[in-house]
Amino acid sequence: MKKTKVLEESLPSLVQIEAEVMAEGREWMRQRLETRMQELADQQSEVFPPKSAAAGPSARLLVRVKHRRGSG
Repeated sequence: MKKTKVLEESLPSLVQIEAEVMAEGREWMRQRLETRMQELADQQSEVFPPKSAAAGPSARLLVRVKHRRGSG
């Protein structure tokens, strides 16, 4: 019985495996997005990522969201 208990303690839980796989997936998606955006920037002769000086605190993007209620 001790062997089984030691083996169970050394195996990762399903939650740990899920968290690890999700983190790997997010990193893969981040890298893929970066690659695709760089390809697009190269095609349009732009710089990616954009220079940080151009995107200072005064260059904030305002987003307005309309909320609809009901069907009318």
